[in-house]
Amino acid sequence: MSADARRHPTPAAPAAPSPGAPAQPGASPAGPVPHAGTPRASASGAPAPASSAHQAAPGRNPAGADPQAAVPSSYGTGVPAAPGRHPAAPAAQPAPAGDTAPNGAPAAPVQGPPVQGRPPASGTGVRLDRRASDEGVAGGDDYTLQAPDPRVAPEPHAAVCVACRAGRVDDDGYCENCGHAQPRERDHMEQECGPVAAVSDRGLRHHRNEDAFAVGTTTLPDGAPVSVAVVCDGVSSATRPDEASLAASRAANASLLDALPRGTHPQQAMHEAILAASEAVDALAGEQLSEAREHAPQQNAPACTIVGAVVTAGLLVVGWVGDSRVYWIPVDRSAPAARLTEDDSWAAQMVAAGLMGEAEAYADHRAHAITGWLGADAYELEPHTAAFKPDRPGVVVVCTDGLWNYAESADDMAEAVPADAAARPLHAARVLVGHALDGGGHDNVTVALVPFPAVPQGAGSA
Repeated sequence: MSADARRHPTPAAPAAPSPGAPAQPGASPAGPVPHAGTPRASASGAPAPASSAHQAAPGRNPAGADPQAAVPSSYGTGVPAAPGRHPAAPAAQPAPAGDTAPNGAPAAPVQGPPVQGRPPASGTGVRLDRRASDEGVAGGDDYTLQAPDPRVAPEPHAAVCVACRAGRVDDDGYCENCGHAQPRERDHMEQECGPVAAVSDRGLRHHRNEDAFAVGTTTLPDGAPVSVAVVCDGVSSATRPDEASLAASRAANASLLDALPRGTHPQQAMHEAILAASEAVDALAGEQLSEAREHAPQQNAPACTIVGAVVTAGLLVVGWVGDSRVYWIPVDRSAPAARLTEDDSWAAQMVAAGLMGEAEAYADHRAHAITGWLGADAYELEPHTAAFKPDRPGVVVVCTDGLWNYAESADDMAEAVPADAAARPLHAARVLVGHALDGGGHDNVTVALVPFPAVPQGAGSA
């Protein structure tokens, strides 16, 4: 989410959808779900068609997963050292602390996959200001690299650097020997829960992952299986966006898994889950210390977007606030794919209000500024929900803009999703994240895949 992603004046937004009856797709063999546009629920609750997909903006800055439930992947050796603490030739100057990537985020090295079980580092960004003088070495502008003393036994349970495999990792998450920044747990997260799977990655340009996800399975009162996926994207212009996305995803997931077994209708359960997520994010603003507010009064409250899906044996329910999306992809590709959500964005509102044409609105630099989010400073919370009854098997793609920027239209997303995604959701989620990274990885990337119809919890990736 870009730094200017909020607080833009907007025209009057269309009426917010409310929980109601599911949409009934036509009997035409062309497709199981509503047309390949964006449905918005009407006053009665039934989603109606909306505008088609729009041109992506790969340069956006959109933030991971439950650290206790997700599994980090592995880092290999030979990863380039982080700027600011690696050895340099004599008289070399360290990069200035203000260096940023082209999209405005702090510069960060391209990293490979994280080490299995590596604990997260406590630092919150790439260090650019650590010089040799900080270590008490003469010649403060030069970096000094010393070999570790083999006579010094490592401390019990001390983390070892993933780059040099010898140095001890300090409390800031940097190797004391080679200066390499260690991967953090949320840099790359994966989770599989029965037939549902999700993957989140920091991307190639951001210094941290501000996305989060939560997935789960449960049963309805009649014993029928139900799958749940929630994806959140932290607003980078706000303070603590990574905490906001994590709190929202956990709260929404817990609300859904509590309400559905009690017999709450899935669409009503989704509405309540978004409200629970909003309360969790609002609570973060109250935790901000008065001293921090005094020194940085211009900071926005923690904020994030949210999108979720509930899949049962015959019903698909989606809910969202912001610009993260849900796509429907038929398994056999015999019917067109469809985007099931409508962005809360400046461009979408301009088009909906008839003030600009689609091409003109999405060519504007304000096109992807969001107009809806969760947070204490949100204008007004308007959870969107919609229900569908697909007439054939498919896979539901729940993702942040870090993915859909590289597969914006429903057809583009269908082309990127592997043909066996419903049978191997974790593999397919990895492929989709790789698709975004291959495209440039300008943003954090998070995607959850949910097969439709819901299958028993024992099923999973082959």
